[in-house]
Amino acid sequence: MAAARVVKVAAVQAAPVSFDLEKSLEKLTRIVGEAAGAGADLIVFPEAFLSAYPWRYAFDATIGAREPRGREWYAKYYDSAVAVPSSAVDTISKAAKSHQVYIQVGIIEKDGGTLYCTALLVGRDGSVLLKHRKLIPTAAERLVWGRGAGDGLEVVQTDIGKIGTLICWENYMPAARMALYQQGVEIYIAPNADDLPSWIASMQHIAKEGRCFVVSVNSMVKVSDFPQDYPPFTAEHHDRKPDGSRWEPDDIVNHGGSFVVGPLGIPVTEPVWDKEEIIYADLKMSEITESRVSKS
Repeated sequence: MAAARVVKVAAVQAAPVSFDLEKSLEKLTRIVGEAAGAGADLIVFPEAFLSAYPWRYAFDATIGAREPRGREWYAKYYDSAVAVPSSAVDTISKAAKSHQVYIQVGIIEKDGGTLYCTALLVGRDGSVLLKHRKLIPTAAERLVWGRGAGDGLEVVQTDIGKIGTLICWENYMPAARMALYQQGVEIYIAPNADDLPSWIASMQHIAKEGRCFVVSVNSMVKVSDFPQDYPPFTAEHHDRKPDGSRWEPDDIVNHGGSFVVGPLGIPVTEPVWDKEEIIYADLKMSEITESRVSKS
């Protein structure tokens, strides 16, 4: 009997160098090298890793008003975003090809005058296999990001399995999930910015519902991962921690919780909280077929 196929996944729980594309790309390249050296076939980065999830800030946009400071920060955000294609994408492609790995990374994509929250999957040969734009940004994200058209609701056949992705709140959209299930998704990637305990149960439900592996990857972000003058975390800004106190550099803004789930909803790894870490998991692909006996 042939040996069972095993895919090694690396879920990267890390923060970018927010608002700095070049330094964030340097960090990505370094992490890819480390994960590839550990034998990873697929390396997954969080939502908006290039180059920031703009925590607690809608760029001073309110109903009927825009402020000069917010416009300036939005311009910085736009400058740190990624066009597809671009030299930034070339850097990701070079890393994938050099190490012969698959890389999925969350980017803030710029296209014309609009920003999108996008998941980009790059193959071993450096080619872009999938570009999925978040369909409907969540809450105040809608002030910053445009809507995706849905043409990225694809499952890609690769030599390690069928890969698909939904971003953060999209995972709560039954029709979007069904679009991936109907295409036979085997490795379901869920980049997100949700560190609530309820997210863990949702990922287990999705894995069991779809009879697939789920790679849930979130960032772990501190105040110090942002520029010192990033408005929400400055002393003069009205934003405060939940207890009403001011933000300090070592305060954690997003706690992570990245983990991997098997096709029966059982965790392959436990959620990791409050630290940067590369989470490795060996996916025994035969478990997908085994899990489907109850569906026949």
